[in-house]
Amino acid sequence: MWDKLDEVEARFQRLDQELGDPKVVTDAQRYQQIAKQHSDLTELVTTYREFRSLTKQIEELRTMREADPEFRELADEELKELEPQVEPLEKRLKRLLLTKDPNDEKDVMVEIRAGTGGEEAALFAGELLRLYSRYAERMGWKAELLSATETGIGGFKEAILEIKGKGAYSHLKWEGGAHRVQRVPSTESGGRIHTSAATVAVMPEVDDVEVRINPNDLEWQFTLSQGAGGQNVQKNMTAVRLTHKPTGMVVNCQDERSQFQNKEKALRMLRTRLYDIELAEQNKEIYAARKAQVASGDRSDKIRTYNYQQNRVTDHRTGDSWINELDGILDGNIGEIVERLQVWDEARRLADQEQE
Repeated sequence: MWDKLDEVEARFQRLDQELGDPKVVTDAQRYQQIAKQHSDLTELVTTYREFRSLTKQIEELRTMREADPEFRELADEELKELEPQVEPLEKRLKRLLLTKDPNDEKDVMVEIRAGTGGEEAALFAGELLRLYSRYAERMGWKAELLSATETGIGGFKEAILEIKGKGAYSHLKWEGGAHRVQRVPSTESGGRIHTSAATVAVMPEVDDVEVRINPNDLEWQFTLSQGAGGQNVQKNMTAVRLTHKPTGMVVNCQDERSQFQNKEKALRMLRTRLYDIELAEQNKEIYAARKAQVASGDRSDKIRTYNYQQNRVTDHRTGDSWINELDGILDGNIGEIVERLQVWDEARRLADQEQE
């Protein structure tokens, strides 16, 4: 850990020097990149220097205490004040050393699909769609429904929600997985409790610089949009079906009146899905290496249960339950759940760091 901190400090000093280089100052893009790297390291380096100063001061006091008996009482008083500061600073350093997720500040696409449970699962998928829309609203973010396939009774077979806002991915990335609901469906005459599920995928939105797509790998099809929209929709081929030939991935988009806008949306969705696949492949190695693994991170894992009979929501990763808060959580009040998951994730990563 200490060798790593020395390396970080040396890098910080190099960045400091580069920021004063006239060649860098006159290159706006280069200067901005270096300034961001410098800013990202500032808290860690400042804390490390504070830790070194503290431990040096303690060591000097201990040496003086042994060398000069007359100084012992005064040294003991100062040590009593300084020594308790070491452990909190060391813990803070370990937290700051954790690798920051490069996607944390990105916008996200939230893809919700009805799972087992038929119409009841589709209704639950619709409730999850509302949950994340309301959470985005509470956070001051912008949420836009990019694509949706509705059922006849108000549910959704699938829906893709785009959420734009600072730190959106850092708050929502743990929502990916299987969400389970236990309740008596409105169509159940016998009053039996059914278990249904919906899957959620949370994908960081990326630009074309991060994901290169060969235009020759794309197959475009244009058709008439279905549903409401007036004469314009009926007369123009605005609906878009995009197929990525290497993966067979298909994206449909018909929400906009303009074919150009639908093409742009379809490309954004495809790019995000391809990036998510790449990210999942990278994470497989990380998850396989975890010895004290709580969940694999695979979307097939059950991550949360919403129990209507007990008016309780349980997150199966942290083990926490929220009783009598079901309605509020489904209305987007998931701030406390997000905070608990952030603490849970940090604890896992710190444990892994200790084992390295």
